Amino acid sequence: MKTIQDILTSGTAYLEARGIEGARHSMQCLTAHVLGCNRTWLYLHYDDPLSEEKLSPLRELLKRRGKGEPLQHLLGSTEFFRREFRTDSRALIPRPETEELVELALQMADGKPGMRVLDMGCGSGVIGITMALELLRHRPDVVMADISDAALSLTLENAAALGAKVKTYRSDLFSAWDTPAEGAVQPPDLFDLVLANLPYVPEGEHVSAEVQHDPATALYGGADGLDIVRRFVRDALPHLASGALVMLEVGHDQGETTRALMEKAGYTQTRVLTDMSGKARFPLGYAPTRPEQLTEQRDAE
Repeated sequence: MKTIQDILTSGTAYLEARGIEGARHSMQCLTAHVLGCNRTWLYLHYDDPLSEEKLSPLRELLKRRGKGEPLQHLLGSTEFFRREFRTDSRALIPRPETEELVELALQMADGKPGMRVLDMGCGSGVIGITMALELLRHRPDVVMADISDAALSLTLENAAALGAKVKTYRSDLFSAWDTPAEGAVQPPDLFDLVLANLPYVPEGEHVSAEVQHDPATALYGGADGLDIVRRFVRDALPHLASGALVMLEVGHDQGETTRALMEKAGYTQTRVLTDMSGKARFPLGYAPTRPEQLTEQRDAE
């Protein structure tokens, strides 16, 4: 009978032969998933035998992983900001760079009580739900929007599982605000903080086998990848409170172009923050003062 160590060794070789990155990590995670344990337990039980009852489902998962199916889909979840989020083909798999976006936003947000936060293009909900939980003491009003009903259903599952209080709306960017369906509930408006991880892959650009399992609507953004970003930068302005912070995640070579779009549209103090690899990936800017606020300030003077 094969031991856990035998299975890990042979499974890793199988995945490596098929060009799977992080083959050993994948094999460890799949084995731990089937056995209902953690990876530390595996290290302590290398010499334990594995029954055919356990080997059969592991072989099936191994074949699927070898064909490029994402590890997160096979496991059914992924860790994001120290929490487990459900993941499947309904939405984009959260990337490490998105965690960096959330970390930067938390550092820059003023955290005022009742602040309104918008996660546009929420996908699985990792950004908005994390903001709701991390800012919980400030009682934020967190709104999450996506064009995909399937993605919104995943967002709601994650919010319920993690106990996050959020509001969700089906919306093609700001269509739920600007052209609401008859009888639809109007979403909150005038946000203090807006975060967006929108589709930004150029049409026709090659993506890995794993990324191909993500919904196409969450990936592709036109010829240069920025069609949806352009619309967002323009259409967001009427829905921002004075001085609202807007931050995006874009491709590694799209940061400066997006910053210039924001500056041209009227955002102030625009700049691009880099990720941990030094890539200019997070353009940001602040909303200009709203006309009614200028009137209030003049009246006060």
